[in-house]
Amino acid sequence: MATGHEFINLADLASARVGGRAIATNDDFFAAKSNLVKPEPAVFIPGKYTTNGKWMDGWESRRRRVPGHDWCIVQLGMRGIVHGVNVDTSHFTGNYPSHCSIEAVDMPAGIKPSLRAVDGAPWTTLLEKTALRGNGENLLPISDRRPWTHVRLSIYPDGGVARLRVYGEVAVDWPAVGTRVVDLALITNGGLFLAASDLHYGTRGALIMPGRATNMGDGWETRRRRGPGHDWAIIRLGAPGSISKIEIDTNHFKGNYPDRASLEGVLAPNVILGNLAGMNWTTVLPETKMSANKRHYFSGKQLQHAGPFSHVRLNMFPDGGISRLRVLGTVA
Repeated sequence: MATGHEFINLADLASARVGGRAIATNDDFFAAKSNLVKPEPAVFIPGKYTTNGKWMDGWESRRRRVPGHDWCIVQLGMRGIVHGVNVDTSHFTGNYPSHCSIEAVDMPAGIKPSLRAVDGAPWTTLLEKTALRGNGENLLPISDRRPWTHVRLSIYPDGGVARLRVYGEVAVDWPAVGTRVVDLALITNGGLFLAASDLHYGTRGALIMPGRATNMGDGWETRRRRGPGHDWAIIRLGAPGSISKIEIDTNHFKGNYPDRASLEGVLAPNVILGNLAGMNWTTVLPETKMSANKRHYFSGKQLQHAGPFSHVRLNMFPDGGISRLRVLGTVA
């Protein structure tokens, strides 16, 4: 369980990368609500204006001249348990809200328009009215440990928020999955990118995102290694399981793909991250030659051990870039 601000290492349940969408707001006059869930950091472009005023990379309402406050509802891309949020006001300096609050509902079938603006039930308060600072991150822990499908960000009285990050654990209905083969590492199945030897290039967590990479920046890429050793990344599987097939995709990596790669596994469901490196890892896929810009598939006798495992470690020799890792298997 995340404590303090460790929750920022969990999955962003609201990100557009996993299907998060801003579905309703009472006012986005200056800047569109859809910006709230963009995966990339907010930017500021001096001198860029729209017909309504200054272009801003976020959600921004007009100056309120009547009582009340503004709100925006985000449908989470992944139903989950929220551990904390980042109400990011980057680049909003004289126009950020003084306070915010956050409520949530668990409605997998969707929320009726008639319920969007109501006070109280069915909405549950996750974060009481809290002061915000402008032009920066506001990391706010959440203690309620129930799963939700939607959150409502209220700002007081008006203003702009660049991004809303909703960090938490994906709620997966494993009994419904049963004995089907699924990608145990996929973020939408609860997989989590825990750590890597080097995160110099690319996007943190891209290895386990849905779909194939869109470009070379949409993957895990390390700097050029100038000494001995090799690079590695550790993924916590969504649930402990037995592995039947592996895919290592070097899509878009042409002059910088690894020479070789291997995969190891360990069964330690409740281990803390600091203790993982020293554990007794089992070889699943031995060191194997890689090719540029290609999907590599391994199954059957190519895999030395099926598990079950709770974590996998992807090694690349000596360095380079891998866009996606798929760990197909069944829940133990």
